[in-house]
Amino acid sequence: MAPGSTPSLRLKSDIAVIGAGQAGLSSAYHLKQRGLTPVRGFVVLDQSPSAGGAWQFRWPSLTLSTVNRVHDLPGMSFADAVDTSDSEVQAAQAVPKYFAAYERAFELPVYRPVRVTVVCDRGERLVVETDRGEVSVRGIINATGTWEHPFVPDVPGTEKFRGRQLHTKDYRTANEFVGKHVIVVGAGISAIQLLDEISGVTTTTWTTRREPEFRSGPFNEEAGRAAVKLVEQRVRAGLPPASVVSVTGIPLSPAVLAMRARGVLQRHPMFSEITEQGVRWPDGTELRADVILWCTGFRSALDHLAPLGLRNEQGGIVMTGRLATGVAKDPRLHLVGYGPSASTIGANRAGAAAASELMTYLGLG
Repeated sequence: MAPGSTPSLRLKSDIAVIGAGQAGLSSAYHLKQRGLTPVRGFVVLDQSPSAGGAWQFRWPSLTLSTVNRVHDLPGMSFADAVDTSDSEVQAAQAVPKYFAAYERAFELPVYRPVRVTVVCDRGERLVVETDRGEVSVRGIINATGTWEHPFVPDVPGTEKFRGRQLHTKDYRTANEFVGKHVIVVGAGISAIQLLDEISGVTTTTWTTRREPEFRSGPFNEEAGRAAVKLVEQRVRAGLPPASVVSVTGIPLSPAVLAMRARGVLQRHPMFSEITEQGVRWPDGTELRADVILWCTGFRSALDHLAPLGLRNEQGGIVMTGRLATGVAKDPRLHLVGYGPSASTIGANRAGAAAASELMTYLGLG
């Protein structure tokens, strides 16, 4: 059966790559470059309806001019598939076009839509159970990212609110909030971008759990390596990975400086309770609102690996290997797009390391 539209699956392969975003495609590329044959040697399972990973679901206003840089996948530049001279093209169109061209160019065996439900240990092999059947493998490179696991903090009174609550994942356009007061919660890059858009059409209040840290000056390669190192230290110690912005800070871009000039970046501490009409702070202060937008990030989508018992009491997974992609508890598993490899450039390097180390461990080259 050829990769692509998949009515049913019953495959036996050496390695399964779960997820076809940046990290998954990079891993698949390196597996093939190192000599594994498609399908018999490795398969890629992707739950999305088409190529593009989580990018295909991003909001329309996220364009190539506003998105954080999309790094080239190994072996093919972004400009080879997309006209980068048009900076206003939607990222949700451009990146999927690039990924689709990449899959075709390197003839990667991507099966979709295939939703992995659970991974079970069967002694010498691992069985990947999906909504389309089973795939039996010797090793797994997990590249499921975070998009399918949005995080919303547990705040008392959530169920009381009569207005609308949504997460970054659900956002489409600021125009739907015209005439409504919107509370934007979060201190990440997405929170800043959406606060900028929404404050242009209606009134907003910005709240964060911690005081936001703005970064002035260039974020050079040395600073980038230092930030990645901090995240890597956490996962090697078995701690849950920290968000990237928690170690890099928010860059003072022209857009951020313009927001500051027009008074949008008036940060309020996190409220302690949600009421029927809005929110309340510990001192009793209340604020009426129509919408609460939770820009509170995502968590690694790893529920399908739960039967393997990888997490420790702290909720993390002890990682090992050259770039901290290997699972210390079970060397048959590598996690890419997790911890220090959560960025697009980190995902590329992690894909190469995971492919090399896993194939070596399995005696495949």
